Amino acid sequence: MSPKVTVYITNYNYGLFIEQAINSILQQTFTDYELIIIDDGSTDNSKDIIEQYADNERIKIIYQQNKGLNITNNIAMRAARGKYLVRLDADDYLHQEALKIMSDKLESDDAFGLVFPDYYYVDAAGQIIGEEKRHDFQNEVELLDQPAHGACSMIRLDFLKEVGGYNESYNCQDGYELWVKFIRHYKVANISQPLFYYRQHGNNLTKDESKILGTRAKINADFIRQQSIDTRSLAIVPIRGGEQDLAFQSLAGKNILQSKIEKLLKSKSIEHIVVTSPDNVVEELLEPFKEDSKLIFHKRKQDQARYNQNLNPTINEIVQEAINNNKIFEVITVITLEYPFLRAYKIDDVINTMLVFGSDSIIGVRSDNSVFYQHHGDGLHPILQRDKYTKLEREALFKQVGGINAVTKAAFLQNNEMITGKIGHVMMDQLSSIGLFTQMDWKIAEKLC
Repeated sequence: MSPKVTVYITNYNYGLFIEQAINSILQQTFTDYELIIIDDGSTDNSKDIIEQYADNERIKIIYQQNKGLNITNNIAMRAARGKYLVRLDADDYLHQEALKIMSDKLESDDAFGLVFPDYYYVDAAGQIIGEEKRHDFQNEVELLDQPAHGACSMIRLDFLKEVGGYNESYNCQDGYELWVKFIRHYKVANISQPLFYYRQHGNNLTKDESKILGTRAKINADFIRQQSIDTRSLAIVPIRGGEQDLAFQSLAGKNILQSKIEKLLKSKSIEHIVVTSPDNVVEELLEPFKEDSKLIFHKRKQDQARYNQNLNPTINEIVQEAINNNKIFEVITVITLEYPFLRAYKIDDVINTMLVFGSDSIIGVRSDNSVFYQHHGDGLHPILQRDKYTKLEREALFKQVGGINAVTKAAFLQNNEMITGKIGHVMMDQLSSIGLFTQMDWKIAEKLC
């Protein structure tokens, strides 16, 4: 008789932690499970520890050589006999009620494809150092752009097979890929209690930001292509003008405006580029691109370019002109010059992310885990109680960076605003987040060029 749940542990050189991971499965109150241990070519003492469990009839052991995460996930999918599947990384471990609570949740509704719990953070020694508490998915969440953790989410195996399993061309971010696939077809649910222990020890695979964000961008782009979603965008570059404007400055010997135009021309989504300014000299800077039909100069009204003036009237004027001239686009994107390291693929990813998750508009952000304080007259007080042990997802803070935001044409025409409706976000890498605002910023940027 097949078990209800298949748990698989993925391991590579986690001999220091894997025994605790295995034992956290064997000590579950829920007993209708099988355990598959997959070692991906460890060179430490992992095999010696794993072999101690070889005689356990619940456990199947697979040794392989450096196949990577998503190939390993598919191996587990094919080997699994359970109705439900859950991955546990060898450096993490489960609460003893985890399998029961998650499987009960899936059993409660045949439409659920994936359930995921809150979790504890633990240090290398297993001491709890924090708790991650997700939003109230049942009553609050409308925009599903914050994916579940890849490990320790329980999946309905038949649904996983229906969406084709895992894409083996991705070398990380299996949770993000799975989330993008599942939210389009199936219901997902959060279990609002911590059911696994996520270890922070400095060697976690998820620490490589550039790898993570690059893979997410590829997943988004592949999804957009597979679904034939129209990403054609009208890009607007607003410039006030005047000799102090960034449009007339150079970084590492290259004009900043011209460099930005080059990146926009490399974008796969940008169909039309409108540089808008009241300064006619700005138009002269576009001379090297005069043969490119994508690029247009728009003479902006002087009063619309003053400081603290809303950009929306200018955008509306440009959009209406584009529509009247039969320009085809589904997205409006505003790009500013302050962030010189924003790359073409990231411009595309902003647009793709908005369309993948169905938000009306989107901004580029960096998460900020700092503790912020306000002075209440009697001294400083932490805002949102961010100094406390439990980390509430609702209290996370994001800083807008990258000098890019986008909106669907339909949402803009309805509300006449760039940031409107359901506002999504895309994480920007650290390089894209470097802006030119101070003399120190310029010195850093020059070093990075």
